[in-house]
Amino acid sequence: MIYTTAAALAAALILFTWLGLRARLADGGLDDYVTARNSQGARALGLSFLASGMGGWILFAPPEVGALVGPLALAGYAIGAALPFVVFALCGPAIRRHLPAGRSIGEFAQACYGNGVRRWVAVISVLYMLCFLTAELTAIGAITGLLSGLDGSLAILGVAVATLIYTAWGGLRASLVTDRWQAVLLIALLLVVGVVSLQALPALPETAAFADVPTGSALAVALTLVIAVTAANLFHQGYWQRVWSARDGASLGRGAMLGGLVTVLVVALVGGLGIFAAMSGVDLGSPPIPFFALLATAPPWVSLLALVLALTLVASSVDTLQNGLASLAVTEKSGLSLTAARWITVVLMVPVVLIALQGYSVLRLFLIADLLCATAVVPVLLGLWSRMTTTAAVAGALAGLVGAILPGWLVGGSLAAGLLAASFPGGIPTLGPFAGALLASTLVSLLVALLAPRR
Repeated sequence: MIYTTAAALAAALILFTWLGLRARLADGGLDDYVTARNSQGARALGLSFLASGMGGWILFAPPEVGALVGPLALAGYAIGAALPFVVFALCGPAIRRHLPAGRSIGEFAQACYGNGVRRWVAVISVLYMLCFLTAELTAIGAITGLLSGLDGSLAILGVAVATLIYTAWGGLRASLVTDRWQAVLLIALLLVVGVVSLQALPALPETAAFADVPTGSALAVALTLVIAVTAANLFHQGYWQRVWSARDGASLGRGAMLGGLVTVLVVALVGGLGIFAAMSGVDLGSPPIPFFALLATAPPWVSLLALVLALTLVASSVDTLQNGLASLAVTEKSGLSLTAARWITVVLMVPVVLIALQGYSVLRLFLIADLLCATAVVPVLLGLWSRMTTTAAVAGALAGLVGAILPGWLVGGSLAAGLLAASFPGGIPTLGPFAGALLASTLVSLLVALLAPRR
C-alpha cells in the first residue's frame, strides 16, 4: 500500500509539473511572468479563483465548524470564502481602469495614497501569504501521515519542489494552466470521496440532530469567519494578479462570480460531510477531524483518493502563493530581472519549508495575520472613492489597530488584556477584535475623508 500511495502522489505531482512547464510563453517578459496580462477568459479565471482559494484547510476547518457549531456557522464560512471573489467582481473592473498597467495590491495602494501606505500594505500581504504557505505545507505533511504509512516530510518536500519547478519557470501562466486542471480534479475527487464515505456511514440514529449551539453564538462565529476570511484574502497577491490577467473587465467580473459560486458549493459540501459525521455518532477524534473520521468507515481505496485530493488542494494554493510572493517582490523592487524573480521564488520557500517540516500549529499566527488584514482592507479599497485621501487611509488603518485591541481592553480592563485578546490565545477566533478593527477603520476613514476639503 505504501508503494501504491507513493506512486499515486508522484504521478499527480509529475502531471502538475508537466502541465505547468508547457504553459510558459516563450517570448514573454517580466510583465507576462507576473501578470499574464489580458489573456484569460471568464471560465479560466473562475476555475483559477476556485483552485487558488481552495487548499488543505478545507478538509479541516469547514467540517469542524459544521460538526461542532452547525449549519449557520458553516454558511458564514462558505460566504466568507467566496466574498473576496465577489469584491473583485464588483471592484476589479474599476481597479483595472484606475491602474491599467498595474501588477499588485501595493501598486494600487501607491496610486491611491503614496509610497508609505504601499509599503505597509505589502508587509501585510507578505505576512499573510507566508502564513498561508506554511499552513498548507504543514497540512499536507499531517494528512499524509494520517492517511498512509508515508513520512509526511516527503509530501511537503515533493509539493514544494514540484510547484517551485513550474512556477519559477512559467510564472503566472503556469499557475493559471495547472489551476484549471486542479479545479476539475478536486471537484471530481471530492464528489467521489464524499459520496462513498457517506454511503459507508452507519445509519443515522432517530435522535440525530445538528450541533446544539445557541443561534447567537453560531451567528457570532459566522460573522467572525466572514470578516477574517474576506479581509485576509483581499490581501492575497495571487488574486490581485488575476485582476490584470483577465482579458477585460467583463471577463474578470464573470470569472470572479463563477469562482465565488463554486467556492460556496465546495465549502458547503465539505462542511456538510462534517455535519453528517457528527450526526452519525462516529468518533470525530481529539482534536475533532470530522472529514477524516468519515474515512475510517469507508473502503481503504477511498483514503488514497482523499490523499490525492489533499495533494491537489495544497498544490493548487501553494503555486499561486509562490507566484504571488515573487510578483510582489518584483513590483516592490524595481529593476529586477526575470532571472532574479525566479530566484526570489526559490529563496522565499526555504524558510517556509523548514518551518512546515517541524509540524508546528500556525493557526494563531494565521489569525493574527487575518486581523492585520482586517485593520487595513477598507481604507485600501476606499481608494476608489474620489473623496478618499492619504490622511484618511492612514488614520483609518491606525484606528483599525486600536479597534482590534479595544474590545479586549474594555472587557479585561487593561491594555495588556486587549493585546492578549487580539493575539487569539489558544488559536480560537473571536468576533470582538475583528469587528472592532473593521468598524473603527471604516468609520475613521469615512469621517476624515468627509471632513477634508474636496480635491
